[in-house]
Amino acid sequence: MEGLIFVRLRDSGQVYPYTSSGLEVKDGDYVIVEHDRGLDYGQIVPVCECPKEEKSAKEPPKKIIRKANDSDLRQIKDNRVKAKEAFATCDKKIGEHKLDMKMVEAEYSFDRSKIIFYFTADGRIDFRNLVKDLAKIFKARIELRQIGVRDEARLFGGYGSCGRELCCTKFLKDFEPVTIKMAKEEGLPLNPPKISGLCGRLMCCLNYEYETYRILSKGLPHEGEKVHTAQGKGKVISVNVFKRSAVVELEEGAHIEVSYKEKEHGK
Repeated sequence: MEGLIFVRLRDSGQVYPYTSSGLEVKDGDYVIVEHDRGLDYGQIVPVCECPKEEKSAKEPPKKIIRKANDSDLRQIKDNRVKAKEAFATCDKKIGEHKLDMKMVEAEYSFDRSKIIFYFTADGRIDFRNLVKDLAKIFKARIELRQIGVRDEARLFGGYGSCGRELCCTKFLKDFEPVTIKMAKEEGLPLNPPKISGLCGRLMCCLNYEYETYRILSKGLPHEGEKVHTAQGKGKVISVNVFKRSAVVELEEGAHIEVSYKEKEHGK
């Protein structure tokens, strides 16, 4: 569709398609949009950062009202301050209602007609009375949204064991299933603290690295496998998929490095 662009609502919301309405906007611009019976704000994101389901959304896209002006940006900034106050109030009310849930984030819609509270919990929570209390206090529509620990890590951000910013915060937009098989394919030690992210789940990078390791591993032996070399029989003790080589312990105890690059050329 001509003029179709994608906007991430508020600071933590989902990505939705919108029509530009003839406005000249670019990636990174803040805009005021129609959403959920009111006005909201968001930031334009590149198409490559959009989850697949958002690219193929079936609902007709809504319109961008305008590019955010200085007054709009001041209100967005003020909303963030008010959201922190709302966070503290909601956290206090959770304690009063003795609910087993943990507050993560709070956000106001642009026109302040709605407040979204993000929380984590181990199971389902009956927060109907909490919503009633919050609605009386803030005189606005209240939405409590339960999220997972990975979403919580994305919201707070941080740095992984690699020393770089978290993938989920920096560029990763979809949470795909990650399995222990992926760690095995990379030859990583199956020690939970070493292969888990800040969220306590298996690191997301294992998923998008898996296919590369699987392809590069073709034709290579596995650790523990018995092989025949020019120097004699031995057992593979380590494999380097990038060098396409393996370290083999011969029967007499010597270690040698065997290259498998020649097999790529059919030699």
